[in-house]
Amino acid sequence: MQSATQDAQQLTAATPIAEASGRLLSLDVFRGMAVLLMLLVNNPGDWNHYVTPFKHVAWNGCRAADLVYPAFLFIVGVSLVYALDSVRNQPERHNKAMLRVVRRAVTICLIGLLISLLPHFYFTSFRIPGVLQRIAVVYLVCSLLFLKTTWRTQAWLTVGILLLYSVLLQVVPVPGIGPANLEPSTNLGAWLDRLVFGKSHLFDDQKAWDPEGLLSTLPAIGTGLLGMLTARWLRRRTVDAATKVAWLFVAGGAGIVLGMVWNGWFPINKNLWTSSFVLYVGGISIVVLAALYWLCDVQGYRGAWTKIFLVCGVNALPVFFFTEALERLWTRLKMHNAAGEKVYPRDWLYDTFFVPTFSNPYHASLAWALLYTAICVAILWVLYRRHIIIKV
Repeated sequence: MQSATQDAQQLTAATPIAEASGRLLSLDVFRGMAVLLMLLVNNPGDWNHYVTPFKHVAWNGCRAADLVYPAFLFIVGVSLVYALDSVRNQPERHNKAMLRVVRRAVTICLIGLLISLLPHFYFTSFRIPGVLQRIAVVYLVCSLLFLKTTWRTQAWLTVGILLLYSVLLQVVPVPGIGPANLEPSTNLGAWLDRLVFGKSHLFDDQKAWDPEGLLSTLPAIGTGLLGMLTARWLRRRTVDAATKVAWLFVAGGAGIVLGMVWNGWFPINKNLWTSSFVLYVGGISIVVLAALYWLCDVQGYRGAWTKIFLVCGVNALPVFFFTEALERLWTRLKMHNAAGEKVYPRDWLYDTFFVPTFSNPYHASLAWALLYTAICVAILWVLYRRHIIIKV
């Protein structure tokens, strides 16, 4: 029989260095993959002519484009575990840690609101919900739950949130409208957003709904909790790396299957962030992170492709702000072309240099997205080489 010391030595040998350092290369690579896909998805030359995988599903269903946002929320859950784990068992440090969390959440939320206000700062009609605003809320709530509750409580909360949201959207009648439904403008979430924010402060003020509304933030917290639970499993010191990865593949596969099964009566829908969507994309995120963890952190693989993703992953927030701010500026501020007509700078660039170059409009739209992404990656590469990492 092996001694306890020998067992400990074997376990230590199977444990990645990142476990001790408190940082996962695989997580940064995963974040970089999400950033690259985000750039391709958010920046087509022409929304009417764009390759299918990079287009969001109109309503029910899921494509590659629909995996980006939940991947970021999943990563938020994983990241906060590695950031706060050192103080979790020290209650006297919780208040100070939560103060930092609140400060960071408020900053992220304000950046999101700033993007909504650009470029004219119309306070009477700007969008209040948003991508960064939801990330801030998920980060804040999940951080508090991580510090104050056990992993079992977090697991049961995840289950409870998904079941509660299903009941709210599929059973509870919508005031002033009628029976519960899953349509864009008449579901319970859309009604709540109109009540709290007003139509003029929503994503679509004509149809009066918002994909990042209040009620759908509840299951989005569930996505963050899945990331937290995944990270807590990865942080287990008493389990070897191979076992961790194996069980993550099992959990991820189960999430995918359960999401597809639940899709039968609660459709997979990113805009509503349905419970089936949480399980389906959460399962995919777990599988991807597990594969990257085994490859990068356990096997120690370092390749050119991992470097590219790493470059994008360490400055995710700045690239999101820059691209979103630029998009709002050059699609809302007009300039005069050679004929004296008022045009948007982005449209002029695309129509002048891309549309005439490609006979197929789908190719032109994709070429714009690829060039735009390449320029962003080049900028991020320069920042990385100069050790410039912008955080809030």
